[in-house]
Amino acid sequence: MRKPNIIYILADDMGYGDIFYLNEKCPFETKYFDQIGREGMNFIDAHSTSAVCTPSRYGILTGRYNWRSRLKSGVVGGYTPHLIEDGRQTVANVLSDAGYYTACIGKWHLGMDWACHGEFKNVPNFGVVENVDYSQPIKNGPIDFGFQYYYGISGSLDMPPYVYIENNCVVELPTHITSNTGKMFWREGPTAPGFKHEQVLPELTDKVLETIEQHKEEPFFIYFPIPAPHTPILPTKDWQGISGTNEYGDFVMMCDAMVGKVLEKVKACGIEEDTIIIYTSDNGCSPSADYRELATKGHNPSYIFRGTKADIYEGGHRIPLLIKWPRIIKAGSICKEPVCLVDFMATVAEILEVYLPDHMGEDSVSELDLWKGGATYEREAIVHQSIDGSLSIRKGKYKLEMCKGSGGWSAPMPGSEEEAALASFQLYDLEEDIREQHNIYSQYPKIVEELKNLLVKYVKEGRSTPGSPQANNGKAVWPTISWIEEE
Repeated sequence: MRKPNIIYILADDMGYGDIFYLNEKCPFETKYFDQIGREGMNFIDAHSTSAVCTPSRYGILTGRYNWRSRLKSGVVGGYTPHLIEDGRQTVANVLSDAGYYTACIGKWHLGMDWACHGEFKNVPNFGVVENVDYSQPIKNGPIDFGFQYYYGISGSLDMPPYVYIENNCVVELPTHITSNTGKMFWREGPTAPGFKHEQVLPELTDKVLETIEQHKEEPFFIYFPIPAPHTPILPTKDWQGISGTNEYGDFVMMCDAMVGKVLEKVKACGIEEDTIIIYTSDNGCSPSADYRELATKGHNPSYIFRGTKADIYEGGHRIPLLIKWPRIIKAGSICKEPVCLVDFMATVAEILEVYLPDHMGEDSVSELDLWKGGATYEREAIVHQSIDGSLSIRKGKYKLEMCKGSGGWSAPMPGSEEEAALASFQLYDLEEDIREQHNIYSQYPKIVEELKNLLVKYVKEGRSTPGSPQANNGKAVWPTISWIEEE
């Protein structure tokens, strides 16, 4: 049997409630997202490893929790040096070694090493590195971590520099400075003459279609991390006003249409039966979508869940996950098992019957039997992280959050007076309290202790799956779990 093609489409800041197939109260149509759900499997309890984008992407590609890297909180910028550790193998390496053509097309946001005139001058808050030599090759980008081809942008679409990169070179040198405000916000920064923010999503989609056509005769892996509906929220003219909500709803519908083009291309190439199509998001929806405005139109991107992007609450990391593989996955099937995007590497390894050594995919568990409609899934628990670095652990119906408040952008915010008055930890029974309204931490000390000890074990052993202990990277202090990582 031919090895299956894999197209992994990763949305940027799309909420669980933004897909009609998952949320019948969604006021706008998502025709192609719904098609993947009808023709494949819908995971109703799926999670990113983090409530923000860089960490989630690290977990997807490495099969390792992001907080084991040097990045203990927040995200990287467009100029930040590479985050994936030297020598670490990604899922792209696994597939490339198995004979796949591997391509990354879209938003990388995992750091890369820009050439500079003199010494690299790091800047905070996603600022511009003034001494970059854009004419020189970039090191330690996607091409150096298993991808044979790359076309995209270094960070989010609201982070400079605003240039396309092909493989390890800038396509067109920046010539001027641009910026924007409001929902169409992007930070001030160097911009190439042909780089138009509103055209990035369709242009990247066209590149994916071209790649599918060129490589339809061989097994391929296309990682397609789209830069939307993250800010700048820029639906093109044809999509403006179409959702009946606001610009964010319009942009979600535009994302749906781009995914539709991918589905149609796969079908036209005659490879539908042999192609796995995964659609998911790196975290929950951002407050930039304007939740209050959307609520007046009857829409909540977080569905019934508490919180938004950046939060430790479900709205921060419970994400849509739809997978279609006609040869294996039964159409219209539903998986209720709590799963995590970090599982991608182990799942791919089982599909290919490839052995992962102990130093790869330390937190990845294969979901293949779940895809087949079975019940075998060996994950003991899932660890989540908020933007400020707070961790939580979910086992069964219980979720222990190692912080007083949201750990993110929703109330109670870190450092606020509201948060200061709360208990040190939060425990929720998600079967009884999916909206996370009733902290039962003080009522179940044995459960709290069990989950806390399990989290400590996962941290100290450098893995959450069976195997020999591994080292974490960087240095961090989490007093709430009594652990200090050494250099």
